[in-house]
This record gives sequence, structure tokens and C-alpha cells, in this order.
Amino acid sequence: MANEAGTNSSDKILAVATKIAQAHGYGGLNLRTLAQEVGIKAASLYHHFPSKADLAAAMAKRYWEDAAAALEVLSAETPEPVDRLRQYPGTFRVALANDNRMCMASFMTAEYDDLPDIVKKEVQSFTDVNVAWLGKTLVEAKIVGSRDAKKRARAIFAAVSGAQLMARGRSDIKLFDDLIESYRVAGLLPA
Repeated sequence: MANEAGTNSSDKILAVATKIAQAHGYGGLNLRTLAQEVGIKAASLYHHFPSKADLAAAMAKRYWEDAAAALEVLSAETPEPVDRLRQYPGTFRVALANDNRMCMASFMTAEYDDLPDIVKKEVQSFTDVNVAWLGKTLVEAKIVGSRDAKKRARAIFAAVSGAQLMARGRSDIKLFDDLIESYRVAGLLPA
């Protein structure tokens, strides 16, 4: 039971830390503020995460694992690969619809030079998971061959995450939708 309570506390810390970080970035992740929002003493954070770097790495790892799971659910629930590709931008739109938040990988990549190495590794994993899923889905949809899949997948990932950044900077989710539509018109994403 005590271990379950510890896990629940860690989960709550990670959830609140993610929300703060999505709004303020890694640099804006203040451990005192985090502890206060979680309802624990700041020193108690170190029981779960020995350092801010460990917390951010756990947060980023959970984020990319959740993203990978969501992409697998999308694959399982959407049999047509072209339909999956059409729905993919929605995985980024969710953050914008949640108080104009953004994908954790986007803001952490912007702060890349200041991130500890253990955090950088997890941020890169998020990109790798998305690019691999996109590449596989592009091949399944017969949009590109396996030789060109990674190049096209990277372009899509960069475009969708860039659309999210632009929309966040203007607090304008409609801008995100407009940009995604322009990618469809240009042929980057299936119409």
C-alpha cells in the first residue's frame, strides 16, 4: 500500500510538473511552486526525484511513452493508414486546446542547450517515436516508399510541431487548423 501511495504521489508530481512545464518551459519549472501545487513540502519532491534533471527526464519519458501509446491506439482504431495520417495533427492540437499548452518536446527542444543530458535523451525519443510512426504509416498508405519514408516523416513532424508553435505564440488554435489545412493543400499531408 505504501508503494502504491508513493507511485500515486510520483504520478501527481509528474502530472503537475508537466502542466507547469508546458506553460513555462524547463527553465520555468520551479520546484517550490511545483511542491505547493502538489500539496507537499519542496523537500519531499527529492524523495521521488533526486534532482530537477531527474524530474524533467521522468516527465519527458512519460510524455513520449504516452505519445507512443496514443499513436498505437490511433493505429488500432483507424484501420486506414491515410486516415491515421489525417488525424495525426490532432495529437498536437490537443495541447493547444488545453489552455494553449504545447508539446513538451517543442519547448524542451527550444531550451536544448540548457537541458541536462538525461533530459535531452528523452526529448529526442519523443521525436524518434513520432518520426518512426509517421514513416511506417506513410509506407502503409503507399504515399512514399521505405527509402523516402524517414525524410517525409521528418518534414511532417517539423511542420506540425511548427504549426503548434506558431499557434501558441498567437494563442490562436484556428491558426493551427489553417496551417494544417495548408499542408494538406500543398500535399505534405493527405487531403
